[in-house]
Amino acid sequence: MNEPPILTAQGAAKLREELEYLTTVARKEIAERLRHAVSQGDLSENADYHKAKEDQAFLEGRIQELEYLLKNAIIVEENHGPVEEVQVGTTVTVQEGNFPPETYTIVGAKEADPRNGKISNESPIGSALLGHKVGDVVTAQTPSGKVTLKILRIE
Repeated sequence: MNEPPILTAQGAAKLREELEYLTTVARKEIAERLRHAVSQGDLSENADYHKAKEDQAFLEGRIQELEYLLKNAIIVEENHGPVEEVQVGTTVTVQEGNFPPETYTIVGAKEADPRNGKISNESPIGSALLGHKVGDVVTAQTPSGKVTLKILRIE
């Protein structure tokens, strides 16, 4: 059985905004493109029509995906008090050996963005950190080998 997707409140709000845009603005734009392409006549060789139909299919697929996510997701609310252990929605600062400390926010897989410091709770590092406290040393098995991290701060 599939686990329900996990989203932070901020991630869910961002997805709601995207859904609103897609169902209002983007749908109208594609409908207009389709009307214009149909008005050009023969659809069998009309590249604009075929491209608009492909874009429409992609758009409707994304809308369905967002609706499913928002309907079925577990929304993790932001903590307003002290946080004792790493969980989805917390920001954690870790250090590997003598390297500079790194800070990550643990999020659900659907809103992970490693380049911006948001790592999935399902990723090797994210899952290794879950449930641990400041001062704990954890080991994560990553594709490039084992990584040992000390938790410096949890927010």
